[in-house]
Amino acid sequence: METKNLTCINCPMGCALTVTLDNGEVTSVTGNTCKRGDIYARKEVTNPTRIVTSSVRVKGGEIPMVSCKTKNDIPKGMIFDITNALCNVEVSAPVKIGDVIIENVLDTGVDIIATKNVAAI
Repeated sequence: METKNLTCINCPMGCALTVTLDNGEVTSVTGNTCKRGDIYARKEVTNPTRIVTSSVRVKGGEIPMVSCKTKNDIPKGMIFDITNALCNVEVSAPVKIGDVIIENVLDTGVDIIATKNVAAI
């Protein structure tokens, strides 16, 4: 048996979670005050994922950069690969919230989308 202690990040409560594993399989989660904490803990110890936020350059926009994020979560181990893939990306204005910046980034099945509107100048 193995235990892992986590702080839930699904809501502002920040519950202190304890996950018990047996041969890599979750047998119990305690400390959560809602079901989301249980789901988060099970996923975090078996297949951790994250949403990546960043920004990319905008050509011809009222501002030089636009914020963006992964539309869904990606494997935690790919965070730096994805941020590196965004380093040389430039989009043309206008940009609208939800516009796809990169489709299927690094074959993850997840798109990078704009999270801000940028008007053209």
